[in-house]
Amino acid sequence: MDWQVWSEFFRQNWLIILVALIILFLVINLVKTVIKWLIVIIIVAAVCIYSGISLDQIRDTVTNVTDQTVGALRDQALDVMKNEAKDARFIQNGDGTYTVKSDNIEFTGEPGAGKVSMTFRGVPLGEWDVNSTIQSVITQAKQNTAASK
Repeated sequence: MDWQVWSEFFRQNWLIILVALIILFLVINLVKTVIKWLIVIIIVAAVCIYSGISLDQIRDTVTNVTDQTVGALRDQALDVMKNEAKDARFIQNGDGTYTVKSDNIEFTGEPGAGKVSMTFRGVPLGEWDVNSTIQSVITQAKQNTAASK
C-alpha cells in the first residue's frame, strides 16, 4: 500500500478518526455485551466507507503487491539460477521426471514438457514455462552430473 495515500488520508480526516477512536474507547469501556462489538464494527465500517476505501480497492492493492512480490522473486530467482548453474545437479527421478537442484533453486519437470515446478529458497513459485535460461541450466546441470560420475 502507498504510505503517501494513507498519510494524506489521515491529514484530511484526522478529526473524524479522532472522534471515532474516542467513541470506540467509550463503547469498549462502558458497554460490556455483544452490542459493544456490533457498535465497534459499525463505527469501523462507517470510517472505511467515509474514507472512500472499498473492498475492491483493498483487494486490488493486495493483488498488486502480490504480483510485484512474485515478479521480484521471479527476477531474483532467474539471476540466482544463472549464477548457480555451474553447481546445479541433475537428478533423474524414478517416475520419469527430473529435478535440478542448486543451493537456492530447485525445479522439477517432465522431459519434453514445456513447464517446470519452481522452488526458490524453499518458497514454491508455481509452474514456469521452460525458457532459454531454464533450458541452459538443465543442460549445465546434466553436464555437471555427468562430470561428477
